[in-house]
Amino acid sequence: DKGYLSASLKQQLKTMGISLITNTKKKMKPIKQTCFDKAILRHRSVIETVFDQLKNLCQIEHTRHRSPANFVVNLLGGRVAYCLMPSKPQIPVAGTYLQA
Repeated sequence: DKGYLSASLKQQLKTMGISLITNTKKKMKPIKQTCFDKAILRHRSVIETVFDQLKNLCQIEHTRHRSPANFVVNLLGGRVAYCLMPSKPQIPVAGTYLQA
């Protein structure tokens, strides 16, 4: 998250199929980033806002579920509540084409 990431940990995550996207600090070696990575990093505040709304407004974050079924019902209920919200944060996407 903050760039304090060892190369061994990043490689371990990569073998698990997890792509970790981070900014580079001034003293770090430059990292090759795709256009998608750069776009995600530019709009990180919007992504964090969505996570915050899901956790706080839609009450998805709950630590004491008594059964797996209750966990799934709470998660789906929160996602439905988020979908029904009248205004949601959006990332402007320009120049994209829909493929059929």
